[in-house]
Amino acid sequence: MSPLAWIIVSAIAGALLSVGAAAWFSFRANRTTIQKLVSYAIGTLLGATFLEVIPHAIQTAPNIELLSAIILGGILGFFTLEKLVLWRHCHADSCDGHALEVSTNDNSRSGIMILVGDTFHNAVDGVLIAAAFLTDVRLGIITTIAITAHEIPQEVGNFLVLLNSGFSKTKALIWNLISSAATLVGGLTAYFAFEIVNGLIAPFLGLAAASMIYIAVADLIPSLHKRADLRATAEQVSLILLGVGTIFATDLIVHLH
Repeated sequence: MSPLAWIIVSAIAGALLSVGAAAWFSFRANRTTIQKLVSYAIGTLLGATFLEVIPHAIQTAPNIELLSAIILGGILGFFTLEKLVLWRHCHADSCDGHALEVSTNDNSRSGIMILVGDTFHNAVDGVLIAAAFLTDVRLGIITTIAITAHEIPQEVGNFLVLLNSGFSKTKALIWNLISSAATLVGGLTAYFAFEIVNGLIAPFLGLAAASMIYIAVADLIPSLHKRADLRATAEQVSLILLGVGTIFATDLIVHLH
């Protein structure tokens, strides 16, 4: 096959495999389990951000200070996006009449932002797959396997966030598939305009990191404080560490091979 054919097949197969595996795991969980596993989702988001996304962004960034500014700007941007989503539900600063509506739709903001951030991340994955296949077919196959392996635990976390945000299982699957289509878009764009796209890898990763940090710290962690007893806290900390450990173990296994 030609490099272009390899890029198309690998991007589609990798996206379907990672989303499918994550969906299979997430759909088997009931509502109570999903709420508990929000802690695991926090761990996967923070683990993927600080152990994978940011280190890779630093490696590809010509200016680390600029990358830091992009991450900071991204966090502020997602804060603004969250405010706009709230404003859609309530068009005034004082909104007692709509207080219940805002409260019941509060979690949906996390779902919207995780899709935005994941789309950026998937686009970068497509660029990396294209770059590898343009270098060597064997390297492209190895890169696709590595990216897919990395994506599965992170996609599980994304699914849990969407389900906890009120998305139905069908909608969560559809929107994750749409977000994963960015992998193919990124791969095709990189194939036809690699020099231009290659320079955008670090900024895209910076925005993806910003979305993950903001969702984990601003939206998900505060929800854990609703259960403040010692047993719940121990359970939450353990699941967060399990999420981080899953990303770390996956990263270690991929690099060993």
